[in-house]
Amino acid sequence: MTDILTMSHVSLSFGGLTAVSDVDLTLADDELVGLIGPNGAGKTSIFNLLTGVYPPSGGTIQLRRNDSSLNLGRMKPHAICHAGIARTFQNIRLFRALPVLDNVMIAQAQGTHYGLGAAFLHTPKQRRVERELRERSMETLRVLQLDDKADELAQNMSYGDQRRLEIARALATQPKLLLLDEPAAGMNPAETASLSELIGQLRQQFELTILLIEHDMSLVMNICERLYVLDHGVVIAQGVPAEIQHDPRVITAYLGEEATNA
Repeated sequence: MTDILTMSHVSLSFGGLTAVSDVDLTLADDELVGLIGPNGAGKTSIFNLLTGVYPPSGGTIQLRRNDSSLNLGRMKPHAICHAGIARTFQNIRLFRALPVLDNVMIAQAQGTHYGLGAAFLHTPKQRRVERELRERSMETLRVLQLDDKADELAQNMSYGDQRRLEIARALATQPKLLLLDEPAAGMNPAETASLSELIGQLRQQFELTILLIEHDMSLVMNICERLYVLDHGVVIAQGVPAEIQHDPRVITAYLGEEATNA
């Protein structure tokens, strides 16, 4: 497999606080990788680096796009989105007072090409583009099994459906790399099982590379091919799930030194 993303010796500091320290991480085409670790380990900071929220304090982040390579550390969030990286958030961030369909159409619209004048005048091109946006957005909702809720306000949806809508909105940007930040947080076991199946389906249908932050270890161990483990901003282990489960460094990070010795 060919690497689509490479982080080399990446660090992130805020004054005297180091959130990420000398991290090396690679993702291959169509791979599903988990990023795990205790609270405060630096996992969301990695996502913020990959999406341009923060520039790295050191190191490089390279995204392969066709036959070229992009330095994400020098790019703004909107440019990174255009380059093919999308994310969800640990705390759901929807346009809660807008209908479900509008939430997805807004994400789709970042790739439209008509001017302000066309929008005011409702030109044939503008109407055609809006129609295509609506059709593509409805198809995305169908994949996420939300098409029957297209006209419902986002704030009126169940928690699990809001999580699905956030994934739909990320997919609407047509990414090659999808970053999922605790997508199962707050879900009951049935919702989590359904989400696990959905993630696998999305990966195949959209030919995605997926990097997943999740605290639900049963979900992580069942669907991820490889895992990176962070603790205090440092990668302390990486490997297949069976290796990570029995790694003393990982057990210590989660349970403490006494549990490891026991």
